[in-house]
Amino acid sequence: MLLMKIIFAILIIICAIFYIMYIWNFALVLLAVMIAIPVIMFLSAYIAKRKMQVYFTAGEKAASKNENFPIQLTVVNDSIFHIGKAEATIEYYNVFNDQINSFELHLPVQAKNSQSTTFQLSSKYCGIIKVRCAKLCIYDPLRIFRFRIGKDLETEVAVLPEGHELGGIVSFTDRINEESSIFSEHRPGDDPSEVFDLRDYHPGDKLNRIHWKLSSKKDQFIVKDYSLPVDVPSTLFINMKCYEDSQYTLPVFDTMVETLVSISQFLLENERVHSIAYYSGRTSSFNEAVITDTEALAAAVKDLILSISDDLTCEDPQLYFDERPNLALSSLTFITQKPGDSILSYIDENVDADIKNAVVVVNTPDDAAAFPDVYPEMRIMPVVIGRISSSIKDIEL
Repeated sequence: MLLMKIIFAILIIICAIFYIMYIWNFALVLLAVMIAIPVIMFLSAYIAKRKMQVYFTAGEKAASKNENFPIQLTVVNDSIFHIGKAEATIEYYNVFNDQINSFELHLPVQAKNSQSTTFQLSSKYCGIIKVRCAKLCIYDPLRIFRFRIGKDLETEVAVLPEGHELGGIVSFTDRINEESSIFSEHRPGDDPSEVFDLRDYHPGDKLNRIHWKLSSKKDQFIVKDYSLPVDVPSTLFINMKCYEDSQYTLPVFDTMVETLVSISQFLLENERVHSIAYYSGRTSSFNEAVITDTEALAAAVKDLILSISDDLTCEDPQLYFDERPNLALSSLTFITQKPGDSILSYIDENVDADIKNAVVVVNTPDDAAAFPDVYPEMRIMPVVIGRISSSIKDIEL
């Protein structure tokens, strides 16, 4: 572009000298034309700039890890002037770290037309992938002048985590949600408000469970199996507070979220209704989601991912428990990075739960071996980055 400006400046000077030395009409016309061309190029590009629109289209706004997802950049030219070249610089990054990647797109834009170009991105880690147009410049047909359009243009895609197979024990305690009517479809229990099944009498069955009316009709004892409540006060709390800013930040957050998903899936496989709690950077408050099935889990995880603010702002998790002094849980699983001892000590001493787990994501196996387990009421389970299944083999929930 600078070269073209220099060339035209030289040509105008030559034409001016030619006009001074030779007083001909042709010399005057040639000088006028050489001066008019840059003016026309400037006006055409400026008018086109005022009548152009630029926007991103990101499809479903959600994608899976390690799978390509399309982003479309569209430039609409409502003017009568053709744009020979449009040049866009695209930047993208995961909100869990500050590593920005960029590339350039080149496209022509016809008059009274639109031009779209689609590019593919993918992410090895879950999180929010923010895509922005750092700059989009248009040039006149001779590429003498350049104008910038499409300021503050961005979109985002939530890259969702994957679940991992876990082993463990799900304990059914006496703490249940008395207002709920959700019962196991596969196992009997002791809740007389709901009958799970009817079966033949076996020696040792309690007499108060005999269905006397049905037994009299069948001339044999029929016993009622009561239902097992599965809606118990069980909570998974994921602490999104950032304790470390390093090359491990992104894989640590990825492992934390996938640990949450894996434990939640394990509870659902064992018919345990539970809740997920987390801090939302968008609402500036702690959110809770009741997980009754895989659809509810998918919706909660997507909301969790999208709730992460760009600066990773997160309130101290102690505030969540301070706001709920009467909290009484069957089990609490606290998922976090390697924090200070204060929050773990607080949970160990102050939170009322029959079972308390602290799942702590650490960087290396050496960090896991060195992590202290000094809390009498709470079990500490270090999880090495990317090793969820092997780290959580016998969790009790």
